[in-house]
Parts: sequence; structure tokens; C-alpha cells
Amino acid sequence: MPSQKDFKRTESIEDFLKAVYMLQKKSERVRTSEIAEALDITAPSAHDFINRCKDAKLVDYVSHRGVRLTEAGERIALEVLRHHRLLELFLVQALGYSWDEVHDEAERLEHHISETFEERISAILGHPTIDPHGDPIPRLDGSIPERGLLQLAELPTGQSGAISRLLDQEPNNLRFLEEKGLVLGAQVKIIEREPYDGLTHILVDGQQQVIGETTARFVMVKPN
Repeated sequence: MPSQKDFKRTESIEDFLKAVYMLQKKSERVRTSEIAEALDITAPSAHDFINRCKDAKLVDYVSHRGVRLTEAGERIALEVLRHHRLLELFLVQALGYSWDEVHDEAERLEHHISETFEERISAILGHPTIDPHGDPIPRLDGSIPERGLLQLAELPTGQSGAISRLLDQEPNNLRFLEEKGLVLGAQVKIIEREPYDGLTHILVDGQQQVIGETTARFVMVKPN
């Protein structure tokens, strides 16, 4: 069995740890099949990552129950996530990328920037707290501030709020949201919910729109 000192931190390992971190938001432990699906790899490959990170004390694994990051593993995952989200914002604000094309670029770059470069990006951007999609940017200490957001689907009829985060960041879906005016900072108000087909009638910056329940669950708002 390889010792911890022989462990090599690679891009693939960082992607694995970041994937586990994101999946942990849904359940206490993450199953091998979920990791394989998230990374588009085979279950044996996912299990190999688990074993390697377990030996390095980056994950805790319990057979038939799944895996969870240790404090050391979570620290790496949050570092990579901070890189990723700062890069997304930098690509939009400094280089003119649109919000629907930054993810893949940031995925490639996040493994290669130094801590000095990361801090200079953060300083240039004014030490931001969210990325172009409203995802929180982890602080240097790994903490993430609570924001008190609700799904648009949970906002009561007649109440309004500011769009503050978009959970579905697939490019085609981002373009659809933009066409509907559902962008960060937009004011949205629930007019009516149809009881049978799940359609929600809303005002977005004064313009009436109709969206489905799935879309309403991807849009996060800060109630006014």
C-alpha cells in the first residue's frame, strides 16, 4: 500500500475531490456510482480514486455506505472551487466571455494558477463573493457565507425577490434563462401558480413571463 508521502496530487484527483464535495450537498456520504456519473468515468475508476485518496487520508470510505471528504480533502476541494469561480468571474469581467461559455475554460485553468495569481485576480475584481452565476466563492479560509436564498418555486404568490443564483449552468439552459430575463439582480415577483401543470406566472423586471416548475427550482432568489 502506498504511503501518504508517496501521494501525488493531480488534476484528476482535484476533480475527484471537487466532485465529492458537490455531491455531499445532497447526502452525508457519496456512492461510487454517483461519483462515476458525475465524472463520466467507470465505477472501477471511481473506486480507484477512492482508494488512492483514502490512503492519503483525503476521504473516509465505508463499504456499502460511501465516501466522505476528510478535513484535508475538503480543504483541497474548496481551494480548487475558489480558483474555478474566481476564474469564471475574471473571464466575464476582464476578458468579455459570456456567462454560458466560462465553465469549460475555468475547468481547464483552475488546476494551473498559483496562489499569488489567485490573490491578484481576487484583488483586481474587488475580492468578490459570488461568481457570474451567483455561486458563492469560498473565502481563503474555506468558509462560505450563508445568504438566505430561496428557490423561486418556494417564493409565496405575491412576493418578490432578487435573482441571486442559478443552479442549472448548462449553456443552453443559461441562454434560455437569459431570454426570459432571469439573470442575476433581476427583480422577480410571483403572480400566479397553475395547480395542475406546474406553470408559474411571474413578473421579471416588470415583464410578464411563464416558466415551468423545473426552471423555478433552478432559480434562487433573495426575498425582498
